[in-house]
Amino acid sequence: MASVGFIGLGNMGLPMAQNLIKAGHRVIGLDVSAAAVGKVKDAGGDAAADVADLARRSDVIVTMLPSGKEVREVYLGAAGIVAHAKAGAVLIDSSTIDVESARAVAKAAHEKGLLMVDAPVSGGVGGAQAGTLTFMVGGTDDAFAKAKPFLDAMGKTIVHAGGAGNGQAAKICNNMILGVSMIAVSEAFVLAEKLGLDAQKLFDISSKSSGQCWSMTTYCPVPGPVPTSPANRDYQAGFTAAMMLKDLRLAQEAAGSAGASTPLGAQAGSIYQRFVDSGEAGRDFSGIIRFLRNSPR
Repeated sequence: MASVGFIGLGNMGLPMAQNLIKAGHRVIGLDVSAAAVGKVKDAGGDAAADVADLARRSDVIVTMLPSGKEVREVYLGAAGIVAHAKAGAVLIDSSTIDVESARAVAKAAHEKGLLMVDAPVSGGVGGAQAGTLTFMVGGTDDAFAKAKPFLDAMGKTIVHAGGAGNGQAAKICNNMILGVSMIAVSEAFVLAEKLGLDAQKLFDISSKSSGQCWSMTTYCPVPGPVPTSPANRDYQAGFTAAMMLKDLRLAQEAAGSAGASTPLGAQAGSIYQRFVDSGEAGRDFSGIIRFLRNSPR
């Protein structure tokens, strides 16, 4: 089995790394949190001294980082992955970042003879833990083929979206749909309350009618109809409002550079900005319903 370096062992990265260990790979972990690295070691993995050390020891490198800035630093710095990776190494960036950064890093990797894909995920912490994530993958056919067995160990649905950066493009388009639809579903439930319509009755109707969508049937923003949704846990985050705002901002940046009109995406970003500014950055993004319920008309 391969030696897999994993950088970024947060709420998503740690269970992804643990699933790679379960699949039989030798995982080398690196994170700013010593406790997170300790959990990788407890699961049978190893620790790296720094990025360069990890790169020199790994056949495959997976990263899960906060933003394009960190991805550029970790990959392109003098002590970074591209400078120190083994010849022929496979690089998988599962961060959600801007398309421009994804393509810049992939270009640098290609120039060094390395295979790289951008492979952001959908499915949240639960999907990471269960190994059922969806990966949206950008890169060459060869890079995708080499990366896929490792993605299979962490996810259930692996889709090759095209060339470098297209995984990020797919992710931000998908999450723009999600952000807009969650607001629409939340507004409908708030309106139902005002009109005296029971939430369960609305769910029973809309979940089987033209209003049906993932935000309604899987992640319903009111308690009751979907017992597994965060609404039943005081909106404890599976995917935070701050992360949704980040993705909506990325979508707007991409829309600006591509000359695309996305008025609903822009409005959704504005609403989530106000939700985050109200002190709810760490709340699940479906908690937007409480913000809408209490907002002036």
